[in-house]
Amino acid sequence: MADVVIIGAGPAGIFAALELVRTNPGLKIVMIEQGRDITARTRSGKEMLIGWGGAGAYSDGKLTISTDVGGQLSSLIAEEELLRLLEHVDAIYTSYAPSGDLFSVAGDDAASLSAQARLAGLVYVPTRVRHIGTENLAIILGKVRQELEGKVDIRFGVRAEEILEEKGKVMGVRLSDKSMIDAAFVIAAPGRVGSSWMSSQAKRLGLETHPNPVDLGVRVELPAAVMESLTSKAYETKFIYYSRTFDDRVRTFCMNPYGEVVIETLGDIVTVNGHSWANKRTENTNFALLVSADFTEPFDDPIGYGESVAKLANMLGKGVIVQRLGDLLSGRRTTPDRLQRCATRPTLRQATPGDLSYCLPYRILTDLVEMLSGLDRIAPGVNSAHTLLYGIEVKFYSNRIRLDRDLCSQIDGLSVIGDGAGITRGLIQASCSGIIAAKSIAGRL
Repeated sequence: MADVVIIGAGPAGIFAALELVRTNPGLKIVMIEQGRDITARTRSGKEMLIGWGGAGAYSDGKLTISTDVGGQLSSLIAEEELLRLLEHVDAIYTSYAPSGDLFSVAGDDAASLSAQARLAGLVYVPTRVRHIGTENLAIILGKVRQELEGKVDIRFGVRAEEILEEKGKVMGVRLSDKSMIDAAFVIAAPGRVGSSWMSSQAKRLGLETHPNPVDLGVRVELPAAVMESLTSKAYETKFIYYSRTFDDRVRTFCMNPYGEVVIETLGDIVTVNGHSWANKRTENTNFALLVSADFTEPFDDPIGYGESVAKLANMLGKGVIVQRLGDLLSGRRTTPDRLQRCATRPTLRQATPGDLSYCLPYRILTDLVEMLSGLDRIAPGVNSAHTLLYGIEVKFYSNRIRLDRDLCSQIDGLSVIGDGAGITRGLIQASCSGIIAAKSIAGRL
């Protein structure tokens, strides 16, 4: 028996537990996590995405204090309320460890950058960003873990198999070890890695859902000096582009000044991501360029589509493929010799020199090439022959589940939060969603 079961120990689940413990001490809370504790995790294979801290544990700890990016919570709660919550979450993170640097572009600088973007056919999205750093984020997550010790029953190495329901009321959770936990409230926070599982549970429970787009693209790496004029002020600059050929939405995502490109393992596929540290630097900057692939009926499996594209790249490259932009535009494969002559030294040594045009659909490839040309007008050198492209980068999101403003589903007692709910797309809004759900449950208790 438990008062509340939390599925997943990523940022959403952690902040839900933290809020419940602080406001309702004495509750019996059980947290289920298929991975390992923060002290036992490693930066390799599946360990990158599961375990205490979820996928956020090895991110660079970027807190985007803006209602416009990082999720869709602004569609459920008022913008002013969301902004206050974002600032509250930022204060919680920074109370545990060094606060990092807060970057913001405002006034004349923001107006100038916006004007430059418009001339290049791009839309600039101003944000406030706090960069904590990968190493400091691990410290924060460790301290939160210590605060919850003895207050929450945290079970590692076990998966939630099914959310149990009877007559429209949640009854608890069945686990992979065949045990069951009866509970009046269940908070599902499976994270991005659990998006397929959450979609299957929603279908089984009869929850109303809407397919989210899958984000497909590449990780771009280039000399840090190329982006210095932007990253020195904003750290992460957000640009949106609507492609000339197909009118598709393309965006920059997860910019890492002086960072490194890393491998992520999602089930049986290998993708890429980027990290940056607070106290050490590489000579490069990397960021993702992502195309939102949205589908209408009869097709309703964007996650499956993204997995298929990633698997094709893995098959061709025996993992991640890296290609010089000049080779891509010239219609030739990057070979080890050509990569050796590249002026941009790759930070991901395990990537296989290859040809991304064999696995990226023509439509998406065209979108990416067009945006690189537009970015070059703002930061000359982006469209260089020596810019490196790693693929495939793919971001999966569960079908967006119909939720109320408290993130409660149509099943009484079941809340669905974080990236696994298809409602958030980043560290800080995922954390916010945990607080929203916990406050609602605390009020009912």
